[in-house]
Amino acid sequence: MVEILSMALEALWNNKLRTLLTMLGVIIGITAVIAVTAIGQGTQKSTEQQLQSLGTDILQVQSGAARSGGVRQGSGSATTLTLEDAQAIAQEVLGVDRVSAFLQQNAQVVYAGNNDSMTIIGTDINYPYVRNTHPQTGRFFNQEEVDSAKAVAILGPTARDELLGTGSNAEGAQIRIAGETYDVIGVMETKGAQGPQNPDEQIYIPLTNMSARLVGNNAVKGLAIRGIYVKVKSQDLLDAAQYQTTNLLRVRHGIFPEKGETDDFRTVNSADIIETLTSTSKLFTVMIVAVAGISLIVGGIGIANIMLVSVVERTREIGIRKAIGATGTAILTQFLAEAVVIAAMGGVVGICLGVAIAFAASNLFKFPFVISPWSILFGFGLTFVIGLLAGVIPARNAARLDPITALRSD
Repeated sequence: MVEILSMALEALWNNKLRTLLTMLGVIIGITAVIAVTAIGQGTQKSTEQQLQSLGTDILQVQSGAARSGGVRQGSGSATTLTLEDAQAIAQEVLGVDRVSAFLQQNAQVVYAGNNDSMTIIGTDINYPYVRNTHPQTGRFFNQEEVDSAKAVAILGPTARDELLGTGSNAEGAQIRIAGETYDVIGVMETKGAQGPQNPDEQIYIPLTNMSARLVGNNAVKGLAIRGIYVKVKSQDLLDAAQYQTTNLLRVRHGIFPEKGETDDFRTVNSADIIETLTSTSKLFTVMIVAVAGISLIVGGIGIANIMLVSVVERTREIGIRKAIGATGTAILTQFLAEAVVIAAMGGVVGICLGVAIAFAASNLFKFPFVISPWSILFGFGLTFVIGLLAGVIPARNAARLDPITALRSD
């Protein structure tokens, strides 16, 4: 076996360019498998960490969808929830820790020469605790400022950088939101994007102020809100809290499902969101790895083609070896060894490149560097199998050559 491997390496070394080009398909395939798997797992881990940092014990209640011209708008477009609904949930649903009501709307924000459209969140004093996000400088508004609808604002770090300049001291600055002047009293800590939303780009003001100055629409039964965050005392109580909240709101809104009436609100469980995003991320990774696997198959076809050419070119050599006593099995083994060595060498190079690319991507895009040993073992094992299968037909053709015919070839 050592002699066969030695002869295989010598044959490959004598045709370095052809060997390199043959390995290229395998290298690309393995690199893609390792890099994509690592990047997919890293981004999945990053998403899970970001969502968990906001809390896995959160229930979000969204107002219903409005209809315009027969077209259903997105959840939260109708004013079906009120501040009184949030207060009822806090008082009557068992296991609830805190409740935070909120409004959300885009508005033009101006400071000095900067004018940007930003997301404004109108909320109450429970928001930092429920969403697990707190000011890194300054403070959040207090109950007195909420009750008096005071014009104060807390900026997300990205919003601060865009308006006032990177790293600027925001406290004491005055900004204009939809033409109204607000005093900046703090800057929130960095959280990063969570799906389509990025808390770092948002601005927070008292709910009562936003309702009066920016939104200006009150429900018939009270102050209209966009949604409610419900924080429970334990994640184990989340499903029960969701059930109770749904029933409570149905009673308050006079909704009877048994009569075919549909809810004018929507409840979203944070644990379900994490599970859905994780499943989607895994599915995406599997799809990309499948595409990379096709690249490996193409690389295997390349190995088979080159080995077939090699058999034709080395017909006389095969004839000489058979004439001096080499068996068909020995010839078969040698050509199989060459195909496997090409695949194995390409696999090693591909693994190294894949790990390097994944590491560079994790540093560049700031997500955890995750390398699964199973992806490396799977990739390397697949290249071995591909090399073996790609070399079978050429090796068998070589082993079946008649030595007299082979010696007569040019």
